[in-house]
Amino acid sequence: MRLVRYRQAGQDGWAVHRPDTGQWHGTVRGTAGWPGEVDALIAAGRAAFMAAGAAMARQAPLDLARVEYLPPVARPSKILCVGLNYRDHTSESGFEQPAYPTLFSRFTTSLIGHGAPIHHPELSDTLDYEGELVVVIGRGGRGIARADALAHVLGYSVFNDASVREYQFKTPQWTMGKNFDGTGAFGPWLVTDDELPPGASGLALQTRLNGQVVQSANTRDMVFDVAQLIETISAALTLEAGDLIVAGTPAGIGHAREPRLYMKPGDVCEVEIEGIGLLSNPVQRLSPRVADHPPTPANEEEIAR
Repeated sequence: MRLVRYRQAGQDGWAVHRPDTGQWHGTVRGTAGWPGEVDALIAAGRAAFMAAGAAMARQAPLDLARVEYLPPVARPSKILCVGLNYRDHTSESGFEQPAYPTLFSRFTTSLIGHGAPIHHPELSDTLDYEGELVVVIGRGGRGIARADALAHVLGYSVFNDASVREYQFKTPQWTMGKNFDGTGAFGPWLVTDDELPPGASGLALQTRLNGQVVQSANTRDMVFDVAQLIETISAALTLEAGDLIVAGTPAGIGHAREPRLYMKPGDVCEVEIEGIGLLSNPVQRLSPRVADHPPTPANEEEIAR
């Protein structure tokens, strides 16, 4: 099953693709036949999720050209990213290949959907692309054995782990540079695991910047495959339905090039994974936002004027 979340006329909805019609079918929240929110359905288990998808397939056709794409999972409780998971990328980055996965976190405030602008911050001109496979957990657990790991996967999608390198390397912890608002492009849709090879292995992955191929690899080349990542992570953390594992990027990042190739406002970055889909996002300058402050005794008089 292929599932897309979207917004139309201010209302959130989702749809599924029907191979027999070649069309997407769906509806928005509050309409007749609405089967529930995607996140809640994932948490309810695979049977409930697939039944809801079958019900949604009976809705009217949807023109995706007329909607705003949303991240396939709205609010994952955990977004666990894997660094240095392709040997060629580890080498180009100047690191030794670790024997244990390099894990870091993203937060939901960084997520955007297909077609939405990747926000280029005013704080730095070192915004880099990273095309990646993302795993969507369908059944949670802790201490999951490798042999059982893929049974905990609901499906897969595409991710652009856009990174502000200057801030990533300010400290040994990468959190800041990996979590600028609007830098985690995710989509265009979720593809359930039954439509792909086990562990989504053997799929071509390509990143293009303004039409130029900048990354080209295959998911079989991951150092730590999907089953191993689930086993390793769940040894310490309880995985929950809807959690994401962003499985690492191959060689070709802009930071490792000479001269360096960072994304600029006006660029378009595409990440495509065979059998899953094409994630495309323009790059746009993010203006600084002024925080809203409640009135205080010192400024109430000024506000009153």
